[in-house]
Amino acid sequence: MSKISNNWLGLIAPQHSRAPSSLSALSIIAMFTLLLSLVACSSLPMEEAAVEEEEVVLVVEETPVIIESGLASYYGDRHHNQKTASGERYRHELKTAAHRTLPFGSHVKVTNPKTGQSVLVTINDRGPFARGRIIDLSKSAFAEIGNTASGVIKVDIQVIE
Repeated sequence: MSKISNNWLGLIAPQHSRAPSSLSALSIIAMFTLLLSLVACSSLPMEEAAVEEEEVVLVVEETPVIIESGLASYYGDRHHNQKTASGERYRHELKTAAHRTLPFGSHVKVTNPKTGQSVLVTINDRGPFARGRIIDLSKSAFAEIGNTASGVIKVDIQVIE
């Protein structure tokens, strides 16, 4: 049985009518199964059974090296809330310091060799620019290792990280 119909090009062509066949359904199922198997093959391989290995961590504690010894001073009150060379604002209560060459963000241990007291500070500014001084501490950091009334104290500096 054939009918004549217009196709999308406007040509007249015979068209056969078909009854749904189990063969086309079977081919659809076969293609679907093939597609699923290809997707399953393309996925990441399953992890093999995890073998527990002991991880050995070697911790070597090095004594921080004293890189400088000299005089430390502290920021005066007029510097409170002013911008530092790193862009941060100086605050008396924070443990920060100025150093001429250490990178911003360096953590430094400053020790008063007379008393053995020390404080950890973060470098966030450049200076000091007064002759003979090696570091400018925030007021609170200076107060932890010395008397602010003295103005300057002798210190040892160790870079922690």
